[in-house]
Amino acid sequence: MVFEPIPEDTHIGHVHLKVADLHRSLEFYHGVLGFTITQQIEDSAAFLSAGDYHHHIGINTWQSAGCAPPPTSSTGLYHMAIRYNTRAKLADALRRLYKAHIQLDGAADHGVSEALYIRDPDQNGVELYWDRPKSQWPRNSASSLVMVTEPLNIDDLLKELEISNLDHEQNI
Repeated sequence: MVFEPIPEDTHIGHVHLKVADLHRSLEFYHGVLGFTITQQIEDSAAFLSAGDYHHHIGINTWQSAGCAPPPTSSTGLYHMAIRYNTRAKLADALRRLYKAHIQLDGAADHGVSEALYIRDPDQNGVELYWDRPKSQWPRNSASSLVMVTEPLNIDDLLKELEISNLDHEQNI
């Protein structure tokens, strides 16, 4: 049975994660990545947002306080993805990771996007990425999308911080 596609203006609204230690997760999602805490329920749950949305990320310890992460060879969330509007903002996210001594699991150029892969404190996969403009997406001779996984040039990405800072200084 196949139904018609869902409307193209549908978006994934939020992800809600079970975590072992609420404060440790808040240090990561709020402290390092910079999400705003919109609500916190004592030591059991918190809701975080980029901007004024009610929440993009929910975290709770309702069934998971003090628990170990699931084994990597089990079903569950592979990773969640956080999309930045510009390459410079992705570069700033990389700067934050370096300052917090968070190691990258990987970094890839997918043709359509550039991505950084990390793990949160509970070993959930997190992808930080930006999309290239659609006009730059790689396509074959039949105009079908051709995504790739190539190494990401980290040094080139970090140059965006210099460009972004220069642009900011020129606008002052």
